[in-house]
Amino acid sequence: MSRTQAFAALILITCLLPAASRAADPKKVTLSAGDADHTNAVISFDLPGDMKAPLQLHGDDGSILPTQVHRGKAWTILPQLKAGEQRTYTIEPASPGAFAAQLVSIVKDGGAMNFTCANKPILTYQSEKTPLPKGYAPELQRGGYISPVMTPAGRLVTDDYPSNHKHHHGICFPWTKTEFEGRHPDFWNMQDKTGRVDPAGVDDSFSGLVCAGLRAKHQFIDMTAMPEKPALNETWDLIVYRPMNVGEKTVYIFDLTSTQNAIDSPLTLPKYHYGGLAVRGNGAWNGKGDAAHFLTSEGKTRSNGDEAPSRWVLLSGKVEGEDAGIAILSHPTNFRAPQPVRLHPDMPYLSFTPSYLGDWKIEKGTPYISRYRFVVTDGVMDAKDLDRLWNDYAKPVSVTLE
Repeated sequence: MSRTQAFAALILITCLLPAASRAADPKKVTLSAGDADHTNAVISFDLPGDMKAPLQLHGDDGSILPTQVHRGKAWTILPQLKAGEQRTYTIEPASPGAFAAQLVSIVKDGGAMNFTCANKPILTYQSEKTPLPKGYAPELQRGGYISPVMTPAGRLVTDDYPSNHKHHHGICFPWTKTEFEGRHPDFWNMQDKTGRVDPAGVDDSFSGLVCAGLRAKHQFIDMTAMPEKPALNETWDLIVYRPMNVGEKTVYIFDLTSTQNAIDSPLTLPKYHYGGLAVRGNGAWNGKGDAAHFLTSEGKTRSNGDEAPSRWVLLSGKVEGEDAGIAILSHPTNFRAPQPVRLHPDMPYLSFTPSYLGDWKIEKGTPYISRYRFVVTDGVMDAKDLDRLWNDYAKPVSVTLE
């Protein structure tokens, strides 16, 4: 029996347990669209402690939404809800028919946490330091990042250890210009050996009908201290959803929340044009010209969008002769939102860079929380679709439990 079959069988057995073993009278949930249309919208909400997985939402109109629960949090995908509409569902034990949905799974291979659906790769979180390419200096070895990231057609949209900037890695979260206890560690340019970001373990991981996820830890190490000293603890919450349709396209969507805490002394971030969430695109997009295309929520491109505030950025180009891209949506609760973006002039690299707007600090007792949603697609993504997806993320369907 495969891992996927075993997981589905376990869910089915749980489903068939007597009702008395699942405490709880039926409860209802009302979903409200607000002032915008929603299509294939991610819905998440906290669930009372007496509600157990697996569940489904049974609509008054007869519709069924398979619903996943993990540690008191529920997720489902709402196919459609128009502006101004409300829809009420009963929360109930799932029926066997709910299991027709494809599982989103995590398969661990050493330090690689591989997210898949229907045996197709979506992305990998590198929970340990990854093998160095031949000829790379040992200080460049890095873990605690996401790469590779694939499109639904299996095309690669990220790069790792590129030869022209060996410290670049898929999706990561470094700070470049910093001050810490009078020293100046650089957690990005690892070749300078002043700072680094170390993976520090995965606390939790789960797979399911709607999504798969993990919680990982990192430490920002000041290498200029004697002895070396950790400056920040970071937690990543990564949620990868089952494939969804946007218009006529199938897309992969995943959410990343970074929570950074100063361990003791504050970390000062002076004004600078780098630093923050970073994405390095496919190596085929490298170089000046139009190998890589940037488009921001404000309609700006590589030529005029560098350091401009943006709600979202799309990085795209040709992969194996076909269009592919990755869009990053920045949540409006992020510090200094809409954050300025760095669009590199001759590399497929971008970052959301709040430090561009001036000096600031991460202080003990005040976590620095950043939220981003990623959309990975084949073909050319339309700006109107990205605006709608950003709206789903920034102004989600509201949830009321009864």
